[in-house]
Amino acid sequence: QVQLVESGGGSVQAGGSLTLSCAASGSTACMGWFRQAPGKEREAVARIYSALISTIYADSVKGRFTISKNNAKNTLYLQMNSLKPEDTAMYYCAANTRANNCRLNEINSWGQGTQVTVSS
Repeated sequence: QVQLVESGGGSVQAGGSLTLSCAASGSTACMGWFRQAPGKEREAVARIYSALISTIYADSVKGRFTISKNNAKNTLYLQMNSLKPEDTAMYYCAANTRANNCRLNEINSWGQGTQVTVSS
């Protein structure tokens, strides 16, 4: 496991932008951002796979969110543009340190979460 420390959440009006950051304390095979709204299940928002240098996005955020990673700083980012009220949720940084699989049930490291609130 690694320690993951998120920052960058906050409140913004619809159409606005936010950038989330996640600093990892060690190496990871893949990393991602998940979110959970009240009363809903946790869902994957965006994932990045180090070995393949590939990214996967939820359909609901494609074209609006961009995931990236600075390997030198071991920091993951999520640039969120054109935010909508339905993007309101607790956002979690996540990682798998053992395998290149960042499906929800394969995650072995979680951050503490950062709240994103989008008002209409």
